[in-house]
Amino acid sequence: MSEAETGTLSVLLLGESESGSALSEWLRQHARIQQVGGVDDALAALRSSAFDLVVSVPELLLPLREAYVQEQAPAVFDAVNQGVCVVGKSGDLIWANPKMAGFPAEVRQRACQYCRETLHALPQEPHPDSTPARGRRSSFTTTGNEYYEISVTPVSDHHDQITQAVAVVWNTTDLRRLQDKIDAIDRAGRALVSLDAEHLSRLNIQQRLELLERRILESVHDLLNFDNFAIMVLDKRSNKLEMLLSWGMLPEAQQTELFASPEGSGISGYVAARGRSYICPDVTRDPRYLSGIQGARSSLTIPLRLHDEVVAVANFESTRPAAFTEDDRQFAEIFGRYVAIALHILELLISERYTATGQVGSNVMAEITAPLNDILSEVERLTEDYIGHDDLRHRLRVVSENAVKVRDSIKNVITAKSGLVGARQGTPAQADALLSGKHVLVADDEEVIRETIRDVLEGLGCQVVCAAEGAAAVALLGTDTFDLVISDIKMPGRNGYEVFAAAKQANAATPVILMTGFGYDPNHSIVRARREGLAAVLFKPFKVDQLLHEIRTALKAVAT
Repeated sequence: MSEAETGTLSVLLLGESESGSALSEWLRQHARIQQVGGVDDALAALRSSAFDLVVSVPELLLPLREAYVQEQAPAVFDAVNQGVCVVGKSGDLIWANPKMAGFPAEVRQRACQYCRETLHALPQEPHPDSTPARGRRSSFTTTGNEYYEISVTPVSDHHDQITQAVAVVWNTTDLRRLQDKIDAIDRAGRALVSLDAEHLSRLNIQQRLELLERRILESVHDLLNFDNFAIMVLDKRSNKLEMLLSWGMLPEAQQTELFASPEGSGISGYVAARGRSYICPDVTRDPRYLSGIQGARSSLTIPLRLHDEVVAVANFESTRPAAFTEDDRQFAEIFGRYVAIALHILELLISERYTATGQVGSNVMAEITAPLNDILSEVERLTEDYIGHDDLRHRLRVVSENAVKVRDSIKNVITAKSGLVGARQGTPAQADALLSGKHVLVADDEEVIRETIRDVLEGLGCQVVCAAEGAAAVALLGTDTFDLVISDIKMPGRNGYEVFAAAKQANAATPVILMTGFGYDPNHSIVRARREGLAAVLFKPFKVDQLLHEIRTALKAVAT
């Protein structure tokens, strides 16, 4: 039986003679050994074979270890994920690991230039009492808009003369763009929910809604770089997803009936029911996907939350496969919280029904505190995820600080001015030429509102028909013709938007005025109807002259 077949260990024996010691004899009986006489031979053997044990005479052990470490050092540098290079004092590249060699030539040139500048900035003759030369760190951007960080450390020779520098270079483009997106989310979020009392006081409800829509569109395009999207609000009563805003979506997609259900209502319905975001990398392979844009290949759908409840769904689509990443999902969710707050705050403030007791201000603050806390919690979670990225963590802290500032600014707005409190006035005695003979439908579940409007309009020569709930109003629109429709938003049977839609279906030219009391519009009737030709909105309690002004304006618009 051979020596190689008798042992189980593979041993490199360095410096032992053929006659050897007792140890070498024992090893020959129990292991597979290879004997070499010098350090160079030992290194060659280590390069060509794997050994379980190296046995050496004392005088060769230390030289072998040093030689082995020096030989393995380049392999270590070859394996690191950063570019590493050694640069001479004249700026010439002496050595580079594969990562550095794989960087664009511009990056290597910048590294050599920075090393040369660092070495030339050092004293030519070191002082005996001076501390070791310290390294320098900087960043630069290439012509291809890639971001890099560089760290340079001077290296001394055996005579303490600094003749070389070691540079470590790493690509920070992804992290930098991540930081830029965090900054952009912060700016866009604050812009969505920022409220300037003086500016808002000069805008009517339609202008305010247009402002919000414009801000959302700009933010989605500029911040998230998404070109096609839809925001659908959830009607808690019917469990239906109603289209609020859309951009780039096919007409049939906007008309498809969707519900908050894990089955049968596409990805949007699934997200609304589950309350979790959904990335679809390839819509052609996902049975849940329903057509949204022409040539769609991937989508991202997120829930919009308020008080931990799903109030809407945002769906983003792309013609590129796998266009949405986990970073997109995280940032879209944060931005989505701002959108939900913005919609809710606007709905609370547009009523302008402020009271002397400040109850409205208290209501608004109560409504926004929890959602803002959700943003703060989400940012805190992201901060923990990016431990080690100090710049990114700093930016996330700034987002938190600005969320608090948002809360304070809203508080200032809602206490900045008193609201409009109307009072009913008497019915005018004389007829009105513009209103005389006009057939008007008034729908409201409050009898006093119906009767008051009827009395006012009949006194001006109108023929008024009243409906006490939404379904009755829709039925009347299907059997009769009206010159004007005035409807409350929140009614039993059908909501204000459904009455508006029925009126427009019967006659697209019929002007519709919607009414609402304090509180938000759960079905977003105002926003949706405004985009489709809503004539005006009145907020209870309103004055008679307000009502007449809006009626005359609406009828004149039809006549011209």
